[in-house]
Formats: sequence, C-alpha cells, structure tokens
Amino acid sequence: MDTSVLGDLRAGGARRAARRRARERWAASVLLLVLATMLSAAAVSQSVVEDVTARVMRMFPGADTVGAVEGEPPAAAVSAAGRLLGFAFVTDQVTPIPAYSGKPVAVLVGLGRDGVIRGAEVIRHEEPILVIGVGDDALSRFTAQYAGHRAEDEFRIGGDPRPGVVVLDGISGATITMMVLNASILQATKAVADSRGLPLAPDTPAAVARATARMAEAVAPALGASPARPAGNAHRPPAIDTGSDAIWRQAWEARTPRLWVLAGGLSVLTAILFLQDWLTRHRRLLASLRTGFLAYSVLFIGYFGLAQLSVVNVLTFVHSAIRDFRWETFLIEPLIFVLWCYVAISVLLWGRGVFCGWLCPFGALQELVNRGARRLGVRQLPLPALIHERLLAIKYVLLLGLFGLSLQSLPEAVRFAEVEPFKTTFVLRFDREWPFVAYALGLLVVSAFNGKLFCKYLCPLGAALTIPSHFRIFDWLRRRKECGRPCQTCAVECPSQAIRPTGEINANECHHCLDCQVTFWDPHKCPPLVEKRKRAEKHGRTLEHIPLR
Repeated sequence: MDTSVLGDLRAGGARRAARRRARERWAASVLLLVLATMLSAAAVSQSVVEDVTARVMRMFPGADTVGAVEGEPPAAAVSAAGRLLGFAFVTDQVTPIPAYSGKPVAVLVGLGRDGVIRGAEVIRHEEPILVIGVGDDALSRFTAQYAGHRAEDEFRIGGDPRPGVVVLDGISGATITMMVLNASILQATKAVADSRGLPLAPDTPAAVARATARMAEAVAPALGASPARPAGNAHRPPAIDTGSDAIWRQAWEARTPRLWVLAGGLSVLTAILFLQDWLTRHRRLLASLRTGFLAYSVLFIGYFGLAQLSVVNVLTFVHSAIRDFRWETFLIEPLIFVLWCYVAISVLLWGRGVFCGWLCPFGALQELVNRGARRLGVRQLPLPALIHERLLAIKYVLLLGLFGLSLQSLPEAVRFAEVEPFKTTFVLRFDREWPFVAYALGLLVVSAFNGKLFCKYLCPLGAALTIPSHFRIFDWLRRRKECGRPCQTCAVECPSQAIRPTGEINANECHHCLDCQVTFWDPHKCPPLVEKRKRAEKHGRTLEHIPLR
C-alpha cells in the first residue's frame, strides 16, 4: 500500500482517538460537576438540618433527641432520656398563610407537652421589608416574646398593656408582616397541640380529657415506637382555617380611619384632574391646592400611612400572577391596595403622571425641596436636551434588570430594588446603615439643583408605569399650533423636561404637574395669547372677550 495512504490512515485514526478522548474528558467533567453539585446540595441540606436541630435544642434545655418530622400536621418530637419534652414544627408546613410577598413565613416553633410555647424563630422568609432594612435582631426580639405563653392567650401587636392581654412590641413599618407571623405561630401551635393532645389552656377539664385521650399517641414517636395512626376520623384534628382571609379583614378594620383619609385625598385629586381646565385659569388657587396635596402625599401617604408604592409591588404581582395568584396576598395592605387600584385607573385615563406627579411621596418630597431651593435663589442646573434624552433609558434598564433577577430570586431582586430610596426615607425614616441614608439624602440634595432627578432617570417604578400608560384613553393636556414652532416657553419651564423642543409632550415622562396648562390659559405669559391680548386691547376690548383657545 502506498506510504502516503498509510500515513493518512494513521493520521485519521489518531484524530478519531483524540476526539474520543476529548469526549470522555468532557463526559467525566460533566459527571464531576453533577456530583459536586449533588454533594454541595447535600452539604447545604445537612447544614440546614444541623442548624434547625441546634435551635430546637436551645428551646428545650436538656433535650438529647429530636425525632423525625411526621404525623398530621407534621411535627418532630423532642425528648430527653426517653422522656417527651414537647414538639418542634415549622409554621409553613402546618398553616401556610401567605404574607405580602405571596409566600408564607417559615417560623420554627417549640411547643412543650404542657402546651406552653418554648420558643419561636424565623428561619425563612421573602418579605420585602424584612429582606433588607429590618435586621435579624429585630425579628428575634419579636418572636422571642411568644416564649412562655400559650396559643390560647390573647395577643395584641402594639398598644397599651391590658389585663389578660399579651402585648407584643411590633416592628416599625412591618405591621402586616407581624400580623401574619402572629397568625402563623398561633394557628400552627393550636393545630399541633390539638393533634398531639396537648393542653391549650391550663388545668381545664377539656384540656385534661384531650390530653388523657391522646397523650399515648403523642409519646410513642418520641420513644422510637411506630407512630400510631388515627383510625378513620376518630382522632384527626379539626380543619384549621389558614387565616389569610381573617388577616386581611382585620387589617382593613384596623385601618378604617386611615382609609377614610386616603379616600378623601383621592377624591380631592380626582376633582382637581376633572376640573383642570377651570383650575389652570386660576393660578394661585391651583398652586395652593398642589402644594397642599404634595404635603399630604409626603406626610400622610409616606410617613403616616407608610403607603409609598414600589417596584417591589410590581414584581410581587407579576410573580403571583405567574404562580399562585390570590387577592388576599394584596388585600393585607389596605392603603397600598387602594392606591394601586386608583393608579391602575388613572394610568388608563391620564397616564403615569398622576402617580408620579401627585401621589408618590418621594417625588412630592423632591418637588418641595426644589421649590424651597428656588425660593432661596439656588441656581438650577437642568441637563442639556440631548443628554437628558439619553439618561431617560437608565430607569428602563434598571426595571429590566430587576425583573430578570426576580425570575431567578425575588429576595435578591428586593435587595437590588434598594435603588429606590423609599424604604430608607419613609419606612425606616433614615434610621439604618449610613450608605442607604447617604444615598437617599444625596438624591434630595441633588433635587434642589435639578428637580426630581431620581424620578426622571433612576426610578424603576416610573418605568414600569410607562408600559400601561401607552394604553391611556384620553389626552387631557392642551397644546397650540405655535407650541415648539417657535414658542419654547413651556418646554423651558417644564420641571420634568417632558416637552420636546418641537412642542410635543412626551407622555412617558410627563408628571402632570399642569404648569404648562397654567401657561396655556395665561394671556400675560403664553406668547400666542399675549399677542391676541395686545391686539384686543388696541381695539378697546377686555380680557373676557379674548378667545383663549
């Protein structure tokens, strides 16, 4: 055979062998990666089990054994030298009450055989206010208050001490989450106590009878015996209402006065919007109304009602709609729910500007700071139109980034949503780590020189509201043929720089402050009207006879 052919055959065989070895190395690498992932997951799982076990041991001093999680509802028996001490369980496995994130908060609870709670600790949650802003110490202090009490005791979050009532110190800005925690702990405790025959109240005939009938069934798992299975429905615990419905009803009842104040404010705003053509002809009246409403947004909606809307609400809604939508998830925050309903309607009628220009507390605070700076003679530094147009894209990029991150991990998205300074300003009132405080204060200082800079360039919530704004039904803002050609009065004065040099109003960026509409009707300021007024005065006519449209 020709030597060149033999050489080609050998080369081809060598190449095939090399490719085979490469495939084997690739397969081995994939296998090692899979094994490493499995071992890592197993290690994480083992560490979680060890952490939970250690917590249970702290709740039951002297305990030496924590049994397997079993039974209905699921709980683990805790014992010492073969003697049952009580049970440990996680609330979301017993009564999974959804919190504001749409997911239940997992609380590890230790329940003694005498029906007394030995301890409670939060081990997992996705609540926005708790993910970042409220430290673990605050959570631990809250749940520690349940130790030594029974589920049948009357608990109250906040308020003055009263005989027979256990008053719990809540966490500022997280009242609803505390209500969910309270309901989860108490209802899960009652369910476990009833199923294991533990007394819910001390020394009552019903408690003694129940304990006598079921204690043997409860003790068996703790001693390593096969757990007794209830026959039929003889010993099955009664159905436990998850309580989510009751929680949102309680929240609405507790906030009835605030809801009336909010309804009054929204009614005033609605009247302003529908009467804007008349009000914009009365500059001083509208200025007073607007200033008063901005103060209302900051003080009541922001600081008192803690109802600042956030992009976190949008992400939570999207996740809930994709996975397990429940109205109760959103009804537990009454003020925020009502505000979102109003914003949804106003976006379709007026666009995003109603919220951004009137109902956003942080936006209102920036505008009031800018007004004060102007009165003090602070020089304004608006950005050139070209740079302004380019920077508008930042908030949309932030929104897309947060949405993409939320698909992977909602808690992580909540962390990065701190680009909104709302929690720092209104919920925590600047009482947190200095970088967050410096960021929020820095935005307010900058707004003194460039009005509402955060709203224009950085707000992901404003970007989210722009999307449905494209479907608004009406165009309420009046323009003239001279606007932009050549008149630039409104474009120069627009605080949000939403009027293009060509005269069109960029509805995506308009905050509906109505400044341009005041100018539109002002025969002493609007250049086309000034010209009409001067011509009319030459002929001896009064202002009432000037056609303003």
